[in-house]
Amino acid sequence: MRVLVTGGGGFVGRHFTRALLEAGYLVTVVDDLSTGLPLAEWPRGIRPDAHLRRRLRFEIADLRDYVGANTAPDYDAVFHLAAVVGGRLVIEGQPLRVGTDLAIDATLFNWCASSSSRVGTVVYFSSSAAYPVSLQGRRNAVPLAESMLRPGLADIGMPDQSYGWSKLTGEYLARLAVETHDLRVVTYRPFSGYGEDQDLCYPFPNIINRALNREDPFVVWGSGEQLRDFIHIDDIVGAVMQTYQSLPSGAVVNLGSGIGTTFWELAHLACAEVGYSPEIVNDSSKPEGVFARVADPSVMHKYYVPRISICAGVARAVSAQRRLSHTYSAAASDG
Repeated sequence: MRVLVTGGGGFVGRHFTRALLEAGYLVTVVDDLSTGLPLAEWPRGIRPDAHLRRRLRFEIADLRDYVGANTAPDYDAVFHLAAVVGGRLVIEGQPLRVGTDLAIDATLFNWCASSSSRVGTVVYFSSSAAYPVSLQGRRNAVPLAESMLRPGLADIGMPDQSYGWSKLTGEYLARLAVETHDLRVVTYRPFSGYGEDQDLCYPFPNIINRALNREDPFVVWGSGEQLRDFIHIDDIVGAVMQTYQSLPSGAVVNLGSGIGTTFWELAHLACAEVGYSPEIVNDSSKPEGVFARVADPSVMHKYYVPRISICAGVARAVSAQRRLSHTYSAAASDG
């Protein structure tokens, strides 16, 4: 089985690449490495060994250039993860840069829907940012269900910044590909995915890192009361791998725990795991985003229930960053 992973050098892409290789697939990764990592820099445990690398081809290229040079795609599945990504500062501070995702998605769907295409399934990764921000305020927040957001509704509401608009448009393109080109597409809306090797520009690993540095006072952005639905990368991969071949074409599924965690709570969990009790304060000058973004995971639970709790995820992340710190310290002393 031949699979293409776009953006396969990124945090989520690396984990899917590893899972697909372990499942026995022949995997091609396309990544321009603008934010992703080259294979040699993948973290231990994710970087494939020599045996797995025999089934891996890694193309360093912008997806749009790769498509131009490969006009007849022939894949059993395409996992589309290529996107301009980053934390809240990128989403709010560089909206036009994030808008590049519109071009990337349009290129991908046109390519897969072309007459010369032989693509079995496109796995499209949207985002919880596509949901209307009007449903995520302090007074009117509700668990976000798939039925609340369907491209084509008369009133779909305002998504979160240009990133949310790009993902909402990507979902609309996916729908058109299904309805007008009979392309098989399954869409997933991840909520706040996290893991041990996530970039520090995201809040979860940043908070873990600052706890390990024993910051005191410990500062959380915004009010600190904002809720996020954290789901471990292993559960994201597990849910998708278990469902993408069996779900009907056009299906849309949330990937979330259904449990809201405030940034105050996350900071307390991280500091307790490290073993200290700092003063935790908020910085209201920093961006907060929407107040409450929590999934209704009912559809996902029909097929898969997340296995890693936020407490277990914090413990894993602290342990992983400690191991990495010890490795760097040993290398420095040897040098």
